[in-house]
Amino acid sequence: MNELIAAARDVQDRAHVPYSDYRVGAALETADGEVFVGCNLENANFSNSLHAEEVAVAEAVKNGHREFSRLAVSSGRRDGVTPCGMCRQTLAEFCDDDLVVLCDEGESEVTEYTLGELLPNTISQDTLE
Repeated sequence: MNELIAAARDVQDRAHVPYSDYRVGAALETADGEVFVGCNLENANFSNSLHAEEVAVAEAVKNGHREFSRLAVSSGRRDGVTPCGMCRQTLAEFCDDDLVVLCDEGESEVTEYTLGELLPNTISQDTLE
């Protein structure tokens, strides 16, 4: 199994999901090979919930990283979950279109995308000027 997928699976146990019981873990690899993980944290009003990908990005940025090479996402259901639109936009703030996104399909199956495939024509600093 891919080590990045394994890290995303491992962090799911720390998720706070009392409302959906849908655990998600993310593992974000920096350009220099360090890995930061995140899990989803639900809130009763749902709009204040944090997604696993956002938590991983925040942890990496907090530790001084701004360049990333790969992201792995896994849910407890191993259903091939991809980052949601909000998470895709957060990733686009720090990553190029060629960021590799690995989505866990269970067993040893992984679907690979690029961020550009998942979020074409993203909003960026260039589009805001």
